[in-house]
Amino acid sequence: MSHPNYQLDCGWNALLAPRVPRPALQQDLDTDVAIIGAGWTGIAAARRWQELSPGDSVTLLDSSEIGEGNPGRNSGFLLSIALAEDANPSQLERMALCNRLTGDTMAQIMADVERYCAQTGETVDLQRTGTYRAAASSAGLRSLNNYRAFLQAAGLPFTELDRNALRERLGSNFYAEGLYSPDCYLAQPAAVIRALAAQLSKDTQLFENTPALEITRVGQRWRVKTPGGHVSCRQLILANNAFAKDLGIGGSRLVAMYTFAGLTPPLAAAQLDALGTDANWGLLPTHRLGSTLRRTVDGRFMIRSMHSYEKELPRAHIETELARRLHSRFPSLRQTGFDKVWGGAVGFTYNGGALWGEVKPNLHISAGCNGGGTVKGTLLGRLLVDKAHGLDVPDVPRLFGSASWMPPEPLRVIGFKFASTLESWQGRHEL
Repeated sequence: MSHPNYQLDCGWNALLAPRVPRPALQQDLDTDVAIIGAGWTGIAAARRWQELSPGDSVTLLDSSEIGEGNPGRNSGFLLSIALAEDANPSQLERMALCNRLTGDTMAQIMADVERYCAQTGETVDLQRTGTYRAAASSAGLRSLNNYRAFLQAAGLPFTELDRNALRERLGSNFYAEGLYSPDCYLAQPAAVIRALAAQLSKDTQLFENTPALEITRVGQRWRVKTPGGHVSCRQLILANNAFAKDLGIGGSRLVAMYTFAGLTPPLAAAQLDALGTDANWGLLPTHRLGSTLRRTVDGRFMIRSMHSYEKELPRAHIETELARRLHSRFPSLRQTGFDKVWGGAVGFTYNGGALWGEVKPNLHISAGCNGGGTVKGTLLGRLLVDKAHGLDVPDVPRLFGSASWMPPEPLRVIGFKFASTLESWQGRHEL
């Protein structure tokens, strides 16, 4: 499919007040610029295009609703330095530029959210809390040591924590060793993406519940087919991540990987008092198939873990596996279930590089963020528009990599199952 068709509601979005979505497209429309995907990347691209070409009409299409789709389904980590998977202590010059660009982008996101709050009087949960990375086994410790080497070489601040310190802060005895880095914001992601979408220019038309079904070149223009009408545009931007492949772009480089999250009800004060001194924290796994954890400002626990290829897993299986992984870390929560469980699709590339740039005349794409699409996706969306306007931009393939070729099906799914099974076994104590 050219868009996800989720069976499970987004837990983050369910915590917010109901929002009236913009109407779906029900007509044929001409526009200067069409953008498919109203997420972190698509909204950033739309806003940047209006900054550089304020006279152009911009049309933004999203298959879901703001807050309910992929941008609201992540874990809410907005990193202002490189991801652990991206970090390379042997390439400090490259990493320093990545960190500077990422940090500037995070500052802009924060300013946008603060402006929204000042204008509306609403509160959006976005705080600079830092983040933990922790390892439970030798496999995790190898990755942790590599990230420590990167932080040290880059001169970035961090705190080393042993098992006792982690237990005191987080309330879990599961991890043997960890690092705390202050360079991360934690967010209610559905609330943040709603705030960013609310600041789109009046000259940007947003159509929700409007999936792009097909794109074709007609003369000098691109034509986007949707269930309710067609959009004809001079410039077309694909910001729908892995689902671009089902529109005919990136099929040999992109795959949709689904990950799954569960959110508990708010815990009683007595329970929380026994679960560490930090009241709002996030932990990223050292193993890429490991579990992401959060304790939220309203006293909930979130766990995100598990992977599936190109489709959601059944709810019962998701709930059982997530509960097992949460309870192994916090045995005192064995009687605590989940208020919500849900899945989200990640644009995955084989080597972690991005599919980015102009791939056909006036057809631009930014896809393959590999789970880091909040801040990095925002940055790449803005840079994509700069490049389309002929401005000087950093060398994105050199900085963030370029997506490599993947074999076709069925070799692709066989390779995924083999690799994930092997990695799961090697990192089984981190899952």
